[in-house]
Amino acid sequence: MKRLVLAGIGALAIVTTVGAANAADISRRQAMPTKAVPYVQAYNWTGGYIGINGGGGWGRSDTSAPFASGGFRTSGGILGGTLGYNYQMGQTVFGVEGDIDWSNIRGSATCGAGFSCETKDSWLATARGRVGYAFDRFMPYVTGGLAVGDIKSSVSGVGSSTTTKAGYALGGGIEAAVSGPWTAKVEYLYADLGRGTSVLGSDTRFNTSLVRAGVNYRF
Repeated sequence: MKRLVLAGIGALAIVTTVGAANAADISRRQAMPTKAVPYVQAYNWTGGYIGINGGGGWGRSDTSAPFASGGFRTSGGILGGTLGYNYQMGQTVFGVEGDIDWSNIRGSATCGAGFSCETKDSWLATARGRVGYAFDRFMPYVTGGLAVGDIKSSVSGVGSSTTTKAGYALGGGIEAAVSGPWTAKVEYLYADLGRGTSVLGSDTRFNTSLVRAGVNYRF
């Protein structure tokens, strides 16, 4: 009987020791620090920027009587600079942007009694508002505002006239943050400069569609 009691006491001591060791091990595991999930801050579009852009344009022009042309196609390249500012509220991005481009958009056709009429845009500038919706580092946007261009109208053997014309520009595009302060964009603009006086009392109409790419540096 005495041996049985001693054996029971020994077994109870072993169970108690093992249980205490397991409890201490569990407490140590719970107390060990866990690795925090890194926090990635969403891209913020607020701030100013400066950049370059380039691309091409195509459209139509026509000259009224006495050198009526019936309308003809124009096309050519553009290259210039951009300056703007964005302000982000939630995912909506409001902005203003201005640019001025050298242009070689031109076209010609037979007009009047065998004359040749030509229209050429030598520079084009816009001042526009922008509204975009930010998907972190990507932002599609719409844009619109003022367009101004220098339009030269020529009639072979008669003369030429250069007029600075104002109209409007509308369009949209997508811009993406690529690395550090750099962003890149692709956009479409439709610019209509209306009509203006050209050679010998006739007037010339000019409109163009522009597709251009740009790179901006944010500061």
